[in-house]
Amino acid sequence: MGKHQKELAKAQSAINEVKQTVSQDDWRLCYHVTPEANWMNDPNGFCMWNGEYHLFYQHHPYTPEWGPMHWAHVKSKDLVHWERMPIALAPSEWYDKDGCFSGSAIEKDEKLYLFYTGNQWTGPNQDTDLKQVQCIAISEDGIHFEKIKENPVILEVPEGDIHPFHFRDPKVWKKGDVYYCVLGSQTKNRIGQALLYRSSDLFDWEFVNVLAKGQGNQGYMWECPDLFQLDDKALLVMSPQGVHPEGDNYHNLHQSVAVIGHLNEESGKFTSEQWQTLDHGFDYYAPQTLIDDQGRRIVIAWMAMWESEMPEQKREWAGAMTIPRILSMEKEKLKIEPIPELASLRYDPIMYQEITVDQDRQLDGINGDCLEMKVTIAAKEANKFGLNLRMNESGTEYTTLAYDVAEEKILLDRSHSGKGPGGIRKAPLALQNGQLQLHLFIDRSSVEIFMQNGEMVMSARIYPGQGSTGIEFFSDTAIEIVQLEKWSLKQSV
Repeated sequence: MGKHQKELAKAQSAINEVKQTVSQDDWRLCYHVTPEANWMNDPNGFCMWNGEYHLFYQHHPYTPEWGPMHWAHVKSKDLVHWERMPIALAPSEWYDKDGCFSGSAIEKDEKLYLFYTGNQWTGPNQDTDLKQVQCIAISEDGIHFEKIKENPVILEVPEGDIHPFHFRDPKVWKKGDVYYCVLGSQTKNRIGQALLYRSSDLFDWEFVNVLAKGQGNQGYMWECPDLFQLDDKALLVMSPQGVHPEGDNYHNLHQSVAVIGHLNEESGKFTSEQWQTLDHGFDYYAPQTLIDDQGRRIVIAWMAMWESEMPEQKREWAGAMTIPRILSMEKEKLKIEPIPELASLRYDPIMYQEITVDQDRQLDGINGDCLEMKVTIAAKEANKFGLNLRMNESGTEYTTLAYDVAEEKILLDRSHSGKGPGGIRKAPLALQNGQLQLHLFIDRSSVEIFMQNGEMVMSARIYPGQGSTGIEFFSDTAIEIVQLEKWSLKQSV
């Protein structure tokens, strides 16, 4: 057994010791990808291979805290029902001894190639004492991966105003006969940027250009960049660190944005037209996309935030993925909607129409901790209205989604959600024909709310007690629930 195989076996054994206990936890999500046990962060290697969706993720198999990164692995035929695969990558070589950091996957010659950042600490300070290189591991069966002897395939950062140490998260794709790779970086004086490379064979890489660089309040490090075309626009999706709050925007520790613009392929320069926040809630980081065999651009992200309290750590696990979401462009704006395949989990449908709410009101059968709900609300004369989700019987524990008509803003408040971090997030959102359309997914310790048919989404981890399953509508004057559909959802992971 080689060094890498030994490390993989050791990691799997650590997971096996605690996974049974973890599976009993009542905060475990039903239809979201979570670690079998211990720590999870960024999605990696999100791809289609041999007709199946593969998702890898950053994983520390030994504790529920961040540590030397491994790549865990799940696969699915429909993006809903996920099957756990063996851990794919573990630190084992000089170039990745302190972690197999984030990256991507691509198919070549019927083999699956993983591109990742090998991390080495060179001293005690994890911001300045590090060396990062780009590496490849190859699989013929999509399960067992072998690191190539030529690693690292990119050993040094290019010349120019490029920080020598922070150089990570390769996202690789092919256009025509050429392979491209975009990498996260910063300048020597800590301005976030992304770098573009190209190759004819995946092994020899040529630096093309600094693809894009931050200006003003756009962060000191751009992590997990992903570059793709959507209609006639180029999109640079990434997670900038160090963006300061501006009004209601950028209140999480780190952000995730889609920069919409144009790409000059010859020069390798991206021209930015607008920044759009991908998720206006509390917990969304390191999104990664794929294009599937139906031509859909699908994104998944880590539903957590660095340095946030994670109460599930006391229960031997940490972190979850969002549900997969479809990206599309409409009138120069990015639309984000849940994948329709989730409808396969629905059972026990309940429907209401034309219900007037002029005080706090719960509707029979509209409750639960693992559900999907679509609701259209007509504001009428109301100034403020909304829903309390995951409410307990005494009304002391709940998560509030409220709409302010005068401000034209939506608000998500988890100050009374139970254990874990509190806080409020607000975002501008206009009513459509006097109505608010919501599409909610609640899953044990998470809530994801899609609004106005993909115009906005807010995601949050919440940690209520087991009895907190109520949903209450409220308004300062009469509103109308034009239509409501609610389904319980089956477990799929």
